Amino acid sequence: MTPGVSMNGYRYDFEKPIAELEHRLQELQKTGEAERHPEARKALVAQLEQLKRKVYGELTPWQRVQLARHPQRPYTLDYIGLLLSDVIQLHGDRLFSDDRALVGGLGAFEGRSCLVLGHQKGRDTKDNLMRNFGMANPEGYRKALRLMRLAEKLRLPVLIFIDTPGAYPGVGAEERGQAHSIAENIREMARLKTPVYVCVIGEGGSGGALGIGVGDWIVMLENAYYSVISPEGCASILWRGDKAKAPEAAAALKLTAQDLLQLGIVDEVIDEPLGGAHRDPEFVAQRLRASILRFLKLTDGLPADTLLQRRYERFRKLGVCSSQSTAPSLNSV
Repeated sequence: MTPGVSMNGYRYDFEKPIAELEHRLQELQKTGEAERHPEARKALVAQLEQLKRKVYGELTPWQRVQLARHPQRPYTLDYIGLLLSDVIQLHGDRLFSDDRALVGGLGAFEGRSCLVLGHQKGRDTKDNLMRNFGMANPEGYRKALRLMRLAEKLRLPVLIFIDTPGAYPGVGAEERGQAHSIAENIREMARLKTPVYVCVIGEGGSGGALGIGVGDWIVMLENAYYSVISPEGCASILWRGDKAKAPEAAAALKLTAQDLLQLGIVDEVIDEPLGGAHRDPEFVAQRLRASILRFLKLTDGLPADTLLQRRYERFRKLGVCSSQSTAPSLNSV
């Protein structure tokens, strides 16, 4: 069991009423009362379902950030396992080392060869230390760029999963050119002559996300977030170190999938089951599968010049805001 997570997977204060009701239901079943009083069980189940819909239907931006960080949430390798077959991981940047916070390789999606890459977090302390908590170093972004250039050479579509609190800010990372490697990736992805599909599956933090975030179609899971800075970092700056203001910062940053869809920053939001993606990873994978298939169908056979021009125009539109701002249509990809 993941440390800090209850038996039912509930972790946060806003989920406690649900956990308490589920506990009552389990006790009812354990003692045999559920069989003797089926109506009482039925009423409790209906009450639980209603409570879930109320709690998860009225989530604040900060609560969505918390769900995006849930330790049981599916990570990149989980989605790769659910969506692709015949996966061969590729390692190293051929300059320094292999960064395990960023994984990638070749695989088959619905019988079609593709390249897949993304940030990878750990499930426990040992694994998180190995994965550096999903925070990539320069060699991770250089590895990603090497793999994307391979995809371009082989004329393969690229599938990318973003899930990082940010690029690693350590001294060694800065010495090895962290900012330069991210900037180079942004530039090169803008002119990559192959279709690029990007999905924010959890945390989309700052330059760490942008380093593999330039694509033709940007998707977010319903409870993911995408932001220039974490709510805690923003609160620390604006309220002079008071991280308790993180919920206010989260609301002000407009970092939720719903906000960013309305602003035209992302193109599509993928539904999650009540309670988050960790409640039913297969459900989310099926929604992702359908989204990727639509994208590949619309970009299949598209001339490289047309693809690049549309990608250029997509990002040129960002930052232009009005009260009538809407996301672009999928048919315009």
